[in-house]
Amino acid sequence: MKWPALILTLLLAVLQYPLWFGKGSWTKVREADAQVRAQRELNTKLEARNAALEAEVRDLKTGYDAIEEQARYELGLVKPGEIFVQVPARNP
Repeated sequence: MKWPALILTLLLAVLQYPLWFGKGSWTKVREADAQVRAQRELNTKLEARNAALEAEVRDLKTGYDAIEEQARYELGLVKPGEIFVQVPARNP
């Protein structure tokens, strides 16, 4: 009666080996799941950035307010008749 139990135990061990240590083992599945989660988070951040850039491009294409705002902020441009005042920042 010991031989059949031993053979069945060995057969069970042989069948369980790929589940624990093989190509599709639980550890590799967990690692792949973690990679998928990290990639989804990155995709979410990039989608938000793309939406913001798309909105900015749409504003620049349709209205002059966005163009004027960027010119004032980045280039320091002023309209005729305006006075430009720059307040220096204090250094601690």
